[in-house]
Amino acid sequence: MTTRPFTAADLEALRAWDTPTICNALEVIVPARRGHGFTVRPFQVADVALKPICGLARTGTIRAAHPAARDKAADRASRLGWYEYVADATLPTIIVLQDLDDTPGTGAFWGEVNSNVHKSLGSQGCVTNGSFRDIDMLAPEFQILGVVNPSHAHVHVVARGLEVTIHGMAVSSDAVVHADRHGAVLIPDEAVTKIPAVIDLLTRKEAVILDLCRDGKLTIASLRDAFSRMDDIH
Repeated sequence: MTTRPFTAADLEALRAWDTPTICNALEVIVPARRGHGFTVRPFQVADVALKPICGLARTGTIRAAHPAARDKAADRASRLGWYEYVADATLPTIIVLQDLDDTPGTGAFWGEVNSNVHKSLGSQGCVTNGSFRDIDMLAPEFQILGVVNPSHAHVHVVARGLEVTIHGMAVSSDAVVHADRHGAVLIPDEAVTKIPAVIDLLTRKEAVILDLCRDGKLTIASLRDAFSRMDDIH
């Protein structure tokens, strides 16, 4: 696989911040990306208390409204091929799964079994416009952003390793994805290791105003002075 300009430790470090904070940093590092590269519709989240997830995208498409037009052997081969693709990574992964049905989420791909299988294969969770179920039996620490539905229906993988789009976010295989209860965002490879320093800078700038708010000293005059002092923080 292609050598990346970051390590598993770099990706793990980004889990310390929520996805909005990552978006803030990206606005500084890659300002051309300010208006795209993130999800723009809300999800239901398997566990809002879980920490953010961050890893390489394993992309695929699914359908569930009708049975797959293939025999049992072909269906088994497709399923195993998907798992092999998910497992073929030296870094943590995030599943990004686009449901192609006219009513996405008709059948749940995610539940007790698939969450445990994918976690065992190195995935931290999934971002999908499709559905999940078995909320109380999902693999521990495995996050899912999607919708909730009780049935499998005829859910099956259609394709893998292609570009998919989830709630306005277009994702290619191996792209870096960060996600939490707010949604998901793509992180360009070159930005991964720059994000911590930029977050530190932004935090120090924001503290100028937030300290005024906490101390009950915010006025228009103090706010005007705060903006000036923020400009001097580098």
